Amino acid sequence: MTNDQELVAAKLRRWKNYLLKFELPTWDNIPDIGLYMEQVIVLLKQYLDYLPPDLKEAQFITPATINNYVRMKVIPEPVKKRYYRIHIAYLIMVLTMKEGIEISLIRKLIPSDLEEDAMRIVYEDYATLHRKICKYFVELLSDVAAPILKHDEVGELTVDKADSLVSFSAVLSGFSHLLSEKLLLLEPGKENSTASED
Repeated sequence: MTNDQELVAAKLRRWKNYLLKFELPTWDNIPDIGLYMEQVIVLLKQYLDYLPPDLKEAQFITPATINNYVRMKVIPEPVKKRYYRIHIAYLIMVLTMKEGIEISLIRKLIPSDLEEDAMRIVYEDYATLHRKICKYFVELLSDVAAPILKHDEVGELTVDKADSLVSFSAVLSGFSHLLSEKLLLLEPGKENSTASED
């Protein structure tokens, strides 16, 4: 993979700047008026618009996807084909987590039968955590890609080529995915007998 280092650096800088400003909507800013499927999809595209324009998929969320989440009991069923704040909050959380863990494990993390007050607390905590991780990610990216971004400080994990940054991101993502799933699969009260089973 060969990339123009200046082009890569410019794209990284733009994405970093965007991510520093990005926030999930607050609970109170999510509409609670009963939206139809197509309205929900438009809203989710606005809320989760942190991909650079050249990486956006035409349809990152479809009616079929939402229907599958309902069928699989990942999110609560709509009320007379309408989606309210609680449904949209579930969808925001699921869509921002699904690259990191399997959908079936997301159900363990956020059961689809939470009452609205409980879901509000879960969502608000999640949105705060998402914001902190977003900022942390930008800091990590700045450190790792310091030579590409022409920063003076170079640490142990820095890479100087886009190919290496891709590899770094893939490995980091893999370890994060494994950790998430390992923690979600732990059953309280069970002790692992050997390190090889971990």
